[in-house]
Amino acid sequence: MHAEISYIAAFFVGLFGGVHCVGMCGGIVGALSFGLPESVRGRATQFLPYLAGYNGGRLISYTFAGALMGGLGMLAANMGALHEIRVGMLVLAGLFLVAMGLYLGGWWFGLAKVERAGHLVWRFLEPIGRRFIPVRSPLNALALGLVWGWLPCGLVYSTLIWSISSGSPLDGALLMLAFGIGTLPNLLTMGLVAGKLAAWLRLLWVRRTAGALVLGFGLYMLVEAALI
Repeated sequence: MHAEISYIAAFFVGLFGGVHCVGMCGGIVGALSFGLPESVRGRATQFLPYLAGYNGGRLISYTFAGALMGGLGMLAANMGALHEIRVGMLVLAGLFLVAMGLYLGGWWFGLAKVERAGHLVWRFLEPIGRRFIPVRSPLNALALGLVWGWLPCGLVYSTLIWSISSGSPLDGALLMLAFGIGTLPNLLTMGLVAGKLAAWLRLLWVRRTAGALVLGFGLYMLVEAALI
């Protein structure tokens, strides 16, 4: 039951973190899409495979990274001192969820430091991604999306830390996949629907409600760690 709650919470973190996604990733999609021929950009049936490629690659990277982190958590737990390691992972995940909730609610933006640290990774990956630009096919878009999934992002990296506490590659992968699916509505929907969704997510009470929910789940994990 705990795993199912984690997947649901991860989905809502991705969904309510949508304003951040629209600002960063939405700009990337816009820039990449502008390089496509007008005949592709102007027709939804032509453009959708490219959009699916970008986001499909991104979700594959998220899922793979989650499996790696979950595997690391399982490996650490099997090395001995199982109880202490499990408690430590729960505390770490809970603290990151608290930070994520504060970030989403607009109360504290410490996760920006995580993004700055992630730029060290992006310096290595950015030249690889540049090889797939300009995008010439949906398969090309998928390859670029695989690189894009490692873009420095406080929300993504925090959820990855959370996936360590899942304790298995499968659960870590599913946690990150649920998070990635949560980001899709903001990046796949376009036009009027996207505008309304983005406007709704910018409402202060929506962001603070989302932040409070994630914050509450983080506190729940900290209490759970204290009791086991």
